[in-house]
Amino acid sequence: MMLQDLRSLVLLVGMTLMGLPLAAQSSDPLPEVKTNARYSETQGCVEPREEMRKNHMKYILHQRDETVHEGIRTRRFSLVECINCHVVPDDEGVVARIDNPEHFCAGCHTYAAVKIDCFQCHADRPVKQTAFHPLGGKAFHHTENAVDTPVSSDTLGVLAGEGKL
Repeated sequence: MMLQDLRSLVLLVGMTLMGLPLAAQSSDPLPEVKTNARYSETQGCVEPREEMRKNHMKYILHQRDETVHEGIRTRRFSLVECINCHVVPDDEGVVARIDNPEHFCAGCHTYAAVKIDCFQCHADRPVKQTAFHPLGGKAFHHTENAVDTPVSSDTLGVLAGEGKL
């Protein structure tokens, strides 16, 4: 009987200690989301805030697949547009880089303990649009064959929403 009580006590202490990090994290407020602009007059972001917090990676991966495989570039779920809108300079005009917890992506990903590798290739700060990088068209060699490629209904909806059809 004594051994069984000791096992129960050890199990109770172990379960309590395992739950402490979760309890500590839940009291921390979510990082603030800053923006430079709104998606439209009626909509702040391309999707509601809670939807973007929960599923932004799905949208970005879907956008990546359509861009890489079908040659379709849209602005709606573009990582470049996320950065352009949400990476805001501080009062001195300095933009936080990805290794700074003040960076839009780093703040939430540090909070959630999720490591990202997007910025090994992509810019982590706003970029200016130039004549060298239009959103699609035959100017790029990788889009020349995409003209005959069937476009999904989701992509058509996004293009229509952005006024490109």
